[in-house]
Amino acid sequence: MKFTKYHALGNDYIVVDPADVSSALTFDQISALCDRHYGFGSDGVLFGPLKSDAGDFALQIFNPDGGEAEKSGNGLRIFCRYLWDQQLVGGEKFTVETKGGIVSAVVHAEGKSVSVAMGKVRFTHEHDGEPEIAAKKVMVDQQSFAFYPANVSNPHCVILVDEPTPGMAKKLGPVIENDGQFKNRTNVQFLKIIDRNNIRIEIWERGAGYTLASGSSSTASAAVAFALGFCDSQIAVHMPGGVIEISLDNQFLATMKGAVCKIGEGNLSAEAVNYQ
Repeated sequence: MKFTKYHALGNDYIVVDPADVSSALTFDQISALCDRHYGFGSDGVLFGPLKSDAGDFALQIFNPDGGEAEKSGNGLRIFCRYLWDQQLVGGEKFTVETKGGIVSAVVHAEGKSVSVAMGKVRFTHEHDGEPEIAAKKVMVDQQSFAFYPANVSNPHCVILVDEPTPGMAKKLGPVIENDGQFKNRTNVQFLKIIDRNNIRIEIWERGAGYTLASGSSSTASAAVAFALGFCDSQIAVHMPGGVIEISLDNQFLATMKGAVCKIGEGNLSAEAVNYQ
């Protein structure tokens, strides 16, 4: 199986083109590709481009645990860079259909930067309904944490803290991800407000674990900071892997812009898939 690997601010994905495989990806193939000891290692697999009746291209996004994600901001930017590298797009706007809906995108600066219209952020974990932003509670080891739900076609749980750390994300993130109140689990962000135009987050990603950067997490966190009145509509989201720029309007329609880097290409052997 041929693949191409990219990273977006340290959040790495492997792109598998359906033209290079005979059938849909299996769990064993996804697991082998993503494993950092027995495979090539990644935070997920992007399977596309697929045919779409609704957009210019379609994409399936898989987490390392084999689950299909509704949307991934970094994954989408990487996929758009792949399309640009394959000369399937140029500098024009185009659309990509995901499980979480249609997004539009533009590739900039010779492929090194990509903007994606992430859609409307809703302050709920459900796809319908748009309640006013409001804090809810989650319990971890008999300690209560206030969080703000946000939906970017995938669910997020944003927790304001004085100083987010990797240890905090790694300790609390997996417990919160699997809390019973989240029907399909949740992504978790620990958010610090720096000033009117800058925030910092640490991320625990559903199905992937501790992550250096995330486009949908950046979008959700920026929208929460904007909705609460802590930030203006142009927000730089600082993460261990780098910075993503988020723009929001008064209807909470979000646009994300960030860097993408191609790492290289390779082939997955049958031996790796079947290793016991």
